[in-house]
Amino acid sequence: MVVFGLGNPGAGYARTRHNVGFDTVERIAALKGMKLRKRCFRLYRRASAGNLTLVEPLTYMNSSGDVVEENLKPGDEMVVIVDQMDLPPGRIRIRRGGGSAGHNGLKSIIAAHGSDFIRIYVGIGRPQEGTSVTDHVLTRFNETDRVLVDQAEERAAEAVLRLAGGERFESVVQWANSL
Repeated sequence: MVVFGLGNPGAGYARTRHNVGFDTVERIAALKGMKLRKRCFRLYRRASAGNLTLVEPLTYMNSSGDVVEENLKPGDEMVVIVDQMDLPPGRIRIRRGGGSAGHNGLKSIIAAHGSDFIRIYVGIGRPQEGTSVTDHVLTRFNETDRVLVDQAEERAAEAVLRLAGGERFESVVQWANSL
């Protein structure tokens, strides 16, 4: 299983709403004792252990698909962890297939690979009136929402570990929906 956590590289983007994919992949790495490393001239950070590979594209969100095929082997299950404005902070949703829902990182991955992959959406909430989508996704959470999103990232990490451990997709979705 290859898990792509979407986000933007650099300290200026750390812990922003758009980087919940990076944050979740880093949680999984910590739980599994894995260290994400950037290889020379590669546009991603990666860690592998057993049947689990974690990838953080360093191409910026809108070009996330540029590193997908390089990291997949035939038969690999692909999971993408991404922020979702249509979910409130603290919620996750797991789906297989579908469109991009207007998310540029997903658009890039779908263009590179097609749409048949698992998506784990982490809710970041909608922007307040008068705030642009771009400004919203590039801001950090307030304290209350940060606690909720941390919990959602933990559940998203657990979902990945359940899938990597062989649990059926449907039962992981059912588990996630029961939270």
